[in-house]
Amino acid sequence: MIKILRYTEYLYLIVAVFSAYRIFTDWNSDRSMAYIFLFFAVISTAMFFFRRTYRKKFEKRQNDSKNE
Repeated sequence: MIKILRYTEYLYLIVAVFSAYRIFTDWNSDRSMAYIFLFFAVISTAMFFFRRTYRKKFEKRQNDSKNE
């Protein structure tokens, strides 16, 4: 299960990078679409850090319960 959580973290990063690419390519031609991708980039980056923190807490809790 930990491996699945780790892969979903990086999936959020991939979405953030793709969104950043679309922001730069669409900024001059379609500003409203660029704002949508800006929203996706911010949310994806925040989700990456949230999921990463959650996974590390989960791993620590598992390790602590195994050691006791």
